[in-house]
Amino acid sequence: MKKVYWDLLNSIPDYKEFLTLEELNASSAALASAHPDCVSEFELGKSTEGRVIMGLKIGEGSKNALIFGCPHPNEPIGTMLLEHFTKSLAENEDLRRELDYTWYIVKVWDADGYVRNEGWLKGPYTLYNYSRNFYRPVSFKQVDWTFPIDHKNYHFHDTIPETKAMMELIDRVKPAFTYALHNAGFGGTYFYVTEDYPELYPSLYDATFRMGVPLHLGEPEAPSIPVLAPAVLMAEGIEAEYDYLEKFGVAHPEEVIECGTCSDSYSKQRYGTFTFLTELPYFFDPRIADPSPSDKIRGDVILENLAWTKASNAKINAVLDKTKQYIDPQNVYLLAMRDNIREEGMEAEEKMAKEDPAYRVPATKAQEFDTLWVMKFYRLLAYGMLIRMHEEELAKNPGEEACKALAWGMEQAAQLHKELADELEANLNYSVIPIRTLANIQLECGLKTAEYIHGLA
Repeated sequence: MKKVYWDLLNSIPDYKEFLTLEELNASSAALASAHPDCVSEFELGKSTEGRVIMGLKIGEGSKNALIFGCPHPNEPIGTMLLEHFTKSLAENEDLRRELDYTWYIVKVWDADGYVRNEGWLKGPYTLYNYSRNFYRPVSFKQVDWTFPIDHKNYHFHDTIPETKAMMELIDRVKPAFTYALHNAGFGGTYFYVTEDYPELYPSLYDATFRMGVPLHLGEPEAPSIPVLAPAVLMAEGIEAEYDYLEKFGVAHPEEVIECGTCSDSYSKQRYGTFTFLTELPYFFDPRIADPSPSDKIRGDVILENLAWTKASNAKINAVLDKTKQYIDPQNVYLLAMRDNIREEGMEAEEKMAKEDPAYRVPATKAQEFDTLWVMKFYRLLAYGMLIRMHEEELAKNPGEEACKALAWGMEQAAQLHKELADELEANLNYSVIPIRTLANIQLECGLKTAEYIHGLA
């Protein structure tokens, strides 16, 4: 890598906490004011709840690049990368010239959801505090999963304001390169690409190994996602999920899927954009990188997890059965429960686990750990939202009957949350990865990929 890039990486501050939406917006405004020659601020649009979503345009390169943080509101690593990157771009003409992009940058795309995560942004960074203050919207309210789509018998056009605003930006700038700044909660580093470029991947591995974070070698986030190389996955739209469900026996996939497609599919189909993602965890356990074989069959591990998930769903439903009548149907945490406890499509995963030859082989220890323990971590997040759902309704000061039922529901949810948190604390050998380390990996991978894509044309 060039010296100007190493200087950029080596100057990342040792961030100790994440910034709030207000702090990020203030920083952007100050940067545009201080560097009017190369930085301009623009309004991307307004959120569902009326918050202004701000963006920055930096530089005048030969190709357009789009980079955005918080496509999911619980994923702020990219906001700190962008704090450093935008400041460095503005101050360093050599860096702008070397990259040769015109940068369109949105620090926080899901502004409403980000505010709902601010309870954990300043720490402490523990499983309990993170999950207790966690929020992620239901799929059909997610900013990066409500792009319009017509595929076979599936049609989605209920696009939310944040998504419409990004669509308009994409249509206007037609980016050659997009960097979607996602991050996972637990595991190791992994990547998504919209085109398979095997010669690029070793340099990405080097970036994460250099910072002491291993690859995530567990199962992909969904069984429909193709694995191109170790920890490298193909980023595809909701069309791939539809075809997967169809392949494994779901007669009407359009009745299972509820969301639209995503920005990478939208950009690729219309403008040939290459979209890149680097997924990074806050929490790490070394077992996620163990490729040695376990004593269990891969498909049987998946079946074991599905059985545990159904039992957990039953516990959540037992609470909802007694409190749902007192909860606003549009309560965002109630809506989020739909994604967490839906069992439509599980039969396809069960069929795959039982019949697909690729799943009738020994699981690696990484796959076993991912499926049986990391998945429990993600269920802990659902329990946290179950608490917050009751908490939000109680804050409205409902009548005596409702108050009694909601208080009971909140107590039951808190018990589920604590029991699982205690189990995870007892069984996970996890550490918290410093923000600077995560921002460094994500930025280095982005620089290498941006340069690679620029050189293709």
